[in-house]
Amino acid sequence: MSNDNRYCVIMCGGVGSRFWPYSRASRPKQFLDFFGTGRSLLQMSVDRIRGIVPDENIILMTNEQYAGIIREQLPQVSPQQILLEPARRNTAPCIAWAAHHIVRLNPEARIMVAPSDHLILKSDEFRASVLKAFDFIDRHDAMLTLGIRPNRPETGYGYIQVGEAMDADFSRVKTFTEKPNEELARVFLASGEFFWNSGMFFWSAKTILAAMAAYAPDIEAVLAKGAQYYGSPQEQEFINANYAACPNISIDFAVMEKAPNVFVECVDFGWSDLGTWGSLYDNAPHHDADGNVTQHDQNLLYNSHNNVIAVSGDKVVVLSGLDNYIVADVDDALLIVPKDEEQRIRLYVNEVRTQFGDKYL
Repeated sequence: MSNDNRYCVIMCGGVGSRFWPYSRASRPKQFLDFFGTGRSLLQMSVDRIRGIVPDENIILMTNEQYAGIIREQLPQVSPQQILLEPARRNTAPCIAWAAHHIVRLNPEARIMVAPSDHLILKSDEFRASVLKAFDFIDRHDAMLTLGIRPNRPETGYGYIQVGEAMDADFSRVKTFTEKPNEELARVFLASGEFFWNSGMFFWSAKTILAAMAAYAPDIEAVLAKGAQYYGSPQEQEFINANYAACPNISIDFAVMEKAPNVFVECVDFGWSDLGTWGSLYDNAPHHDADGNVTQHDQNLLYNSHNNVIAVSGDKVVVLSGLDNYIVADVDDALLIVPKDEEQRIRLYVNEVRTQFGDKYL
């Protein structure tokens, strides 16, 4: 199959509330440079896929409020490559719209779908896995996801149970499980049959649209009405008028857990869903002698261990006697919580909204 038939849809419209207050609604985590490399998570996502997929076949799915940031960070991307969601409706409507858009441009398209906020440490292994995935969907009428072998009983990820083996590295999916409690996550880890759900998918445009029609007809009924508009100047106008009628549902719930032709490629390329302060801590390239992760050198840390510290502006940080905490001070918001409470940050953000409105979000 020609490389010209390969497309990559990068989803970059999330708000990243678990990284509050560093990630704000006006500039979420995918647009931030967490590691001081000069590249945001979104820019690194695009860098990884270039050369595998033609530059002009990279499609960015985002909320309309982030169009300006994307043009700022990716000036080489044409306006036609940016699809603007007028409302947040989770991943299933997002993916269905992208597939309708792409199939109108190229009926033989093979599509990779990837989040914009993941960290990949082994770029060569990532490239090899992606090429194998494209080859697999060239040969099979299949929907494929990438599974990451777990190294801890993580409760913040979804899990995939592998079933019948197909060929090297590929298996039929037996079950999907959303974020389990710690006891169940330990069972999954011990069994060796479960992999983390990376949120990266591969399929042909025709295959995913057929699956949407079969298993998510309420989404397809909305988006199929605009068939004549996709790829034309009227596309965004149609989406603006109709997209909000789509149900708010993930692609896993809408399609992947129902369809029989779902497979997983088990991969190892240094993946992390950089979704929490804890994952930032685990993947930061530098820790000091006491295990603290900081983003600048203006720190005086006394008897403090294993903290992650992020502050904005020209500030000096003084800590004493603090262990295993998140300290994030950004503009008009300060967060200080134990690292083992990071899954509760979304609840704290909701409480901030309830008490003070959207001003601090």
